[in-house]
Amino acid sequence: MTAAPGRIRTGIGGWVFPAWRGGTFYPAGLAQREELAHASRALGCIEINSTFYRAQKPAVYAQWREQSPPGFRFSAKAPRTITQTHDLSRVGARAEAFIDGIATLGDRLGPLVWQFGDTHPAAPPEFDGFLQALPREADGHRLQHALEVRNPAAWTPDLVAVARAHNVALVFSGSNDYPSFADPTADFVYARLMHARANLRAGYPERALEQWCLRAMRWARGDDNPDLPHVAAEAPARGPREVYVLFIGAAKQRNPGAAMALREQLSRVGAT
Repeated sequence: MTAAPGRIRTGIGGWVFPAWRGGTFYPAGLAQREELAHASRALGCIEINSTFYRAQKPAVYAQWREQSPPGFRFSAKAPRTITQTHDLSRVGARAEAFIDGIATLGDRLGPLVWQFGDTHPAAPPEFDGFLQALPREADGHRLQHALEVRNPAAWTPDLVAVARAHNVALVFSGSNDYPSFADPTADFVYARLMHARANLRAGYPERALEQWCLRAMRWARGDDNPDLPHVAAEAPARGPREVYVLFIGAAKQRNPGAAMALREQLSRVGAT
């Protein structure tokens, strides 16, 4: 018997953006305090970007949890005080403090994104030690870790092997500015797409969204994506995967439209 595919969630980065008001995404007249409730019901996931600059107090995370519906997920970028430190053996206490606080999101907490810049020198052995030290659960909830490595020199079969060994996803970065490969390394996939166009209401041409719909479905089934680049020859383990497709940056005013258009395509084929 074939296992059911994993759930596919589409979403955006953040939820506070003036250009989304007045009917573009938020209904005209919607109070700003109601924007998270609206966004979390229109989308499957929102990436919290503010945590890259400073962590929030647990009480704030608790408020966000209460404003969002069951089944919704927040992902979050880990603080730059961790990911901009070159010696990863020194960041354990800071990583634990960040996780202890954001775990207040409870079952609304999705992937934690550890974003390392294009000059970060860490090699696979250093990432191996870093990932080994990260907790795998918090307050009884399983944690999902996603590693975004922007240094082109780091993308090697060894990096893929390290990520797979720890069941950590390597972020698929849909951008011409950062290296990215489609090697699935975990039981979930995390994609950050950055090609939205301001002149399109849905941000992307319909054909491009159809292609992402098919790719997300392949990932969710546990299949490979033959039309996307890979770095390792070894075939990944097959099995259902949760999939997160986030529309980030670029023509930001169009990202909610892109996320909802992709969600609608997935819904039409019964993949949500």
